[in-house]
Amino acid sequence: MSETKPFGAFSPSGSVARIIRWTRAASDTWLSKRMTFLLRRIALKRLAGAPVDIETFGANMRLFPYNNVSEKRVLFTPQFFDPLEREILATRIRDGFIFVDIGANIGAYSLFVAMHAGARARILAIEPQPDIFDRLVFNIRQNPGATIKAVDCAVADKPGELTLFIDPRNSGESSVKVVGSGQAGAIRVTATTLQELVEAEGYERIDALKLDVEGAEDIILEPFLRNAPQVLHPQMIIIEDGTERWQTDLPRLLQEAGYREIARTRLNLVYERDA
Repeated sequence: MSETKPFGAFSPSGSVARIIRWTRAASDTWLSKRMTFLLRRIALKRLAGAPVDIETFGANMRLFPYNNVSEKRVLFTPQFFDPLEREILATRIRDGFIFVDIGANIGAYSLFVAMHAGARARILAIEPQPDIFDRLVFNIRQNPGATIKAVDCAVADKPGELTLFIDPRNSGESSVKVVGSGQAGAIRVTATTLQELVEAEGYERIDALKLDVEGAEDIILEPFLRNAPQVLHPQMIIIEDGTERWQTDLPRLLQEAGYREIARTRLNLVYERDA
């Protein structure tokens, strides 16, 4: 029912609006972060399951901050949502920027790039989980100037159909590998390869790639780096750090492919290759 109501129907008000303003202004200190967690719990209780319509990263988004950690972070503390990664990415954006977002979730990265890159950008947002994909599409539609194409499929080492595991405690966490507590639900989804995706779009290059697929990043990147023409190798890669779950030594493969690590955060690794 929430998807049929126009954007703005769920704008925060009263104490919830005040809490969001406070948490969004919170500093990066231990005490401040503890306060944001407490206030966030209060706001979620008062929202009682309703979504929130709000502007974040310059884009309009409808967020469901309950069983999706990304939506919770984007709503209450966007200043802590991969700040270094976004800062580096913003400095690389130029006219005609091409960005591929694998594991796009509700579109935070794709919309961030779209708001910076302008009308000539080409952005591909891939999200395989049906419910999250619907939220992604809704958010894209609230930003008419965003040149984002959403694709509802998984990305793997070969095309076909595969099982996608979804953590019931965090619906945004889905992977072709078992995620979360091991009690993940499973659905069947269509899959393709990264190379097939970008070639179908007619891309002649990729300026930046973001990969967040809960430990399956190696399954996607290893065959792509081996088989795709070098002209399609992304200039920059932001990848969730799945070192303990990868079956291959992905940092070594990236180094052999000409990439160097330029940043490492609590969640992600950032690589770049010489032009």
